[in-house]
Amino acid sequence: MRLLPYINARMRRFSQRRFWFIPIVVLCLLGFWFSLPEPLFNTPYSTILLDKNNHLLGAKISADEQWRFPEGNAVPERFKIAITTYEDRRFYRHVGVDPIAVLRAIYSNLANKRVVSGASTLTMQVIRLSKNNPSRTYWNKAKEALLAVRLEASYSKEEILTLYANHAPFGGNVVGIEAAAWRYFGRPAANLSWAETATLAVLPNQPSLIHLSRNRERLKQKRDELLADLYAQSRFDQIEYELALLEPLPAEPQPLPRLAPHLFDRLAQSNTGHRIETTLDAEIQASLTEVMDYQSELLLRKGIHNAALIAIDRDTMEVVAYIGNSRWQSTGDQGYALDLVQAKRSTGSILKPFLYAGMLQSGQILPSTLVEDRPSVFKGYRPENYDRLYRGIVPANEALTQSLNIPAVRMLLEYGTETFYDDLKTMGMTTLFRAPKDYGLPLILGGAEGTLWDISQMYANLAKASQANTLRPYVEPIQIMKPTGTTDASAEPLASQKTMPFGPGAAWLTLNALLDVKRPGLDHHWRQFSSSQNISWKTGTSYGLRDAWAIGNNGQYTVAVWAGNATGQGNAQLTGLQAAAPIMFDAFNRLGNHPWLSAPSRFLKTVIICEKDGYLANGKCASQPVNAPSDSYFEKATPFHKTIHLDATKRVRVHNQCERVSNMRSQNWFVLPPALEHFYQQSHDDYRPLPPYRSDCVNNSTSDDNPIGLIYPEANAEIYIPTDLDGNQSAIVFDAVHRNDNAIMYWHLDNHYLKQTRGFHQVGVTISPGWHTVTLVDETGNSVSRSFLVLGQ
Repeated sequence: MRLLPYINARMRRFSQRRFWFIPIVVLCLLGFWFSLPEPLFNTPYSTILLDKNNHLLGAKISADEQWRFPEGNAVPERFKIAITTYEDRRFYRHVGVDPIAVLRAIYSNLANKRVVSGASTLTMQVIRLSKNNPSRTYWNKAKEALLAVRLEASYSKEEILTLYANHAPFGGNVVGIEAAAWRYFGRPAANLSWAETATLAVLPNQPSLIHLSRNRERLKQKRDELLADLYAQSRFDQIEYELALLEPLPAEPQPLPRLAPHLFDRLAQSNTGHRIETTLDAEIQASLTEVMDYQSELLLRKGIHNAALIAIDRDTMEVVAYIGNSRWQSTGDQGYALDLVQAKRSTGSILKPFLYAGMLQSGQILPSTLVEDRPSVFKGYRPENYDRLYRGIVPANEALTQSLNIPAVRMLLEYGTETFYDDLKTMGMTTLFRAPKDYGLPLILGGAEGTLWDISQMYANLAKASQANTLRPYVEPIQIMKPTGTTDASAEPLASQKTMPFGPGAAWLTLNALLDVKRPGLDHHWRQFSSSQNISWKTGTSYGLRDAWAIGNNGQYTVAVWAGNATGQGNAQLTGLQAAAPIMFDAFNRLGNHPWLSAPSRFLKTVIICEKDGYLANGKCASQPVNAPSDSYFEKATPFHKTIHLDATKRVRVHNQCERVSNMRSQNWFVLPPALEHFYQQSHDDYRPLPPYRSDCVNNSTSDDNPIGLIYPEANAEIYIPTDLDGNQSAIVFDAVHRNDNAIMYWHLDNHYLKQTRGFHQVGVTISPGWHTVTLVDETGNSVSRSFLVLGQ
């Protein structure tokens, strides 16, 4: 009984102490739980550029001058096996601290009276690395052990291995398995052999004492010992083991890849210290970079310093190759540091296919509809063809493949500058900053600036649309940043997404026409070789020979090339055919052959046209079928075929005023107006001019047989006449033709006689501003009158 008071007193004292004991325990537990910093590593990382398969394209060193790649890739299975075998065999069984290893280390160190063995687990090493390798004291070891247990409570074993692999030192300023794999072996860690993986597994153990440039024999010995352990675990067979032992150590660190440096520089500005995952294909990028290196050397000999290239996969609309300049150089006068894929340059003729496609869709032309090609002035704007020649009239598809300027301007005049402007913006051309009227007709010949990025997207959409299964496919932006997450292909399009200005039919017909563009050099005879691939392509050359373009599609890839001088300096050889096309075709050769685009039969219809002019057949011409977009409506009957009446000899024309109807021979004839006929027959030996009227039929011939063609001025033309250097007004030159080469024509201006001409019908006149009328009369009384406006200063 005497013990009861004593026991009660002790219990009261214990209860009082417990009041303080519980908070202390709670605080200790909270301190333990929150002892782990978040994030665990607060170190700067390198900026890396990756292709779609996570292959390294380029890297920039971190702020602390280390090659330390950002976390991302899963740790390769081989490295997991090798590092746990070498560093921590019971890694998957302990909780951060390995008691067996601790006891073994204590025994070894006591037996040898010095530290000969450690007991650090991989988890403890992660903690040590996160603390920037503090000095090895018992106190620090105790803290590492405690934090290792805490780390195991929050992180999985795989996550801990990933932390170790990404932050372990591998000698010099190389940190992390991925940086080490590229630095020492030039490829991803996942692609390393067992011997290479074993080499990297033993390096972090003593990176300052054993690495590639020091104690190589000891390094190889450690690697081979690890290989022996792995072989003992049956990780590979004997042959693999023996071959692994024969593999040499890498001689020295390798330079990291430097592919797409201009793209990398641009993207790195807003992604410092991150993984930049792109859609590029490292193999294609490297191959086309070789093409650029070779071709740019040839251009350099001609005084052309810069070129850029982009390649796009039609199926995915992903950029697979991006070469921002012919070379990379941070300094210099030639602009090698500039990313010229994004540079605004004059478009030249590169936009013509989109006008052609738009007019096919609108029903204003069919592929072979004739378009005028003669000297023309449009409100003071006088376009010229590249060869300074005129063809009179030319099929629209040939005007496109020959890149004729005058037909293109006439087509734009009919289609409408504003409509074409809207089409270009819809297709993704972002550089149009003025109103359509400010660009005017020169828009089709380089009057606007475009970027290789925008225009390659437009051509890629042209190819994509040709294989679409809807009447109006959506414009798809090209992608260069690897998408994060999956995309539902059946998802509704974005509200901001625009529909193409033309459908699959017009797109395919346009690309099919571009197959006939003449190729440069040895590719000129490509059709004679069965191994050649179909490539639809177009060139562009800016005014002043400053920009050369070549863009094509081989059914799978769109390749776009720009060549020129970043300084804007012109060059006589700076044309699309001479400077840009060889790069493009060399690139296509590297990309290999691919099936050509299949005809979208659902979106095509057959139209019967006249063979010679491409207009709807009216029974007065030899006809043929041609494809047209299924939802277009071309309604123009042939204006150039008519029935004429000949005498019995079929050599001269007659009419019912001078010949009996029973003696007439009717015949269908292809007839061009005199102004067009004059140029057309110069390049068409098979053209048959209208037979002349029989002498007794001339006076009563019909007015639609007028042999006079007034080339300039056109009806209601607005003409600006410049002044010369002395301030004197220049003369306006009237130009006309006559079907009879020996005809005499009499010129009148505002009912005042000027002069007569024979054979060569041109008259120069100094004229005042205002409206005027020019009249021509020939010897037989045929006449033509035309009014025009001369603008003031």
